Amino acid sequence: MDNFFENILEKIRKRSLGKRIIILILSLLVLSFVYNLLLLPTGLVAGGVNGIAVITNYVYDIDSSLMIFLVSLSCLFFSAMYLGKERTLGSVLATFIYPLFVKLTSLITQNITLNYNDTFLMIIFAGVIGGLANGFIYKTGFSNGGLPIISQILEKYFKIPVTKSGMVINAIIIMIGSIFFSWSMMMYAIILVFINNLMIDKVLLGISKNKAFYIVTKKDKEIREYIVNKLHHTITSFNVKGAFMKEKRNVLLLVVPTRDYYKVTEGIKLIDPEVFFVVEDAYEVQGGK
Repeated sequence: MDNFFENILEKIRKRSLGKRIIILILSLLVLSFVYNLLLLPTGLVAGGVNGIAVITNYVYDIDSSLMIFLVSLSCLFFSAMYLGKERTLGSVLATFIYPLFVKLTSLITQNITLNYNDTFLMIIFAGVIGGLANGFIYKTGFSNGGLPIISQILEKYFKIPVTKSGMVINAIIIMIGSIFFSWSMMMYAIILVFINNLMIDKVLLGISKNKAFYIVTKKDKEIREYIVNKLHHTITSFNVKGAFMKEKRNVLLLVVPTRDYYKVTEGIKLIDPEVFFVVEDAYEVQGGK
């Protein structure tokens, strides 16, 4: 069975490999422009290797591309040591290509003039464009390398969740940045991180056009008739057993377009005022009639 699942993962990795590499390269190119046009000139330290490069460039005048390469290469080395060859391979391309793009685009952006007086506008563009690019990188199955590798190592050996350790590492970098660039820039950086993460989620999950309902009711027959005959949606019923009362009940599962959300919620509450239901976004729906 393990070999079966390994074969599935191997097929996923090989699927449209050339297309995924092209998307990775283009995304890294976009990120390098974001760094040189929006992050470095404004002193936005939003964590990660970019944040370290902004600080060291300001304090010690170290070339950003060199610092990004050194930090990323160090993380790649630790990945090879502690995470293994398979997990390291996904970060190799970004480790070498991204610093190169940062160096090349720095030569181009020298001739581009922007008005940096509106810092809030800068962080919105940096968050949206950078988030989209990062989202496409994750969607290709590759990694942009860097400090997230440290979080993966901490998770593997110390069981510290990646999100928690990543948040702490980035918070430390942002705090250090605030020492050199002011507290207001720290607050801007927090907004930037929020927008960036939001856009990554939108790329990975998409915009939800459907809602999934899980309904527990004593009037499942009436609700089924309402959903099927009046709203013309299919519905699935399965048996469950309550953990507290030990009662067996039917749970109704249905997925409807967001435009029918109000009709479903208000309708089932009118049919059964004591109905219990949970609604969540359904980002991808496939199959069924």
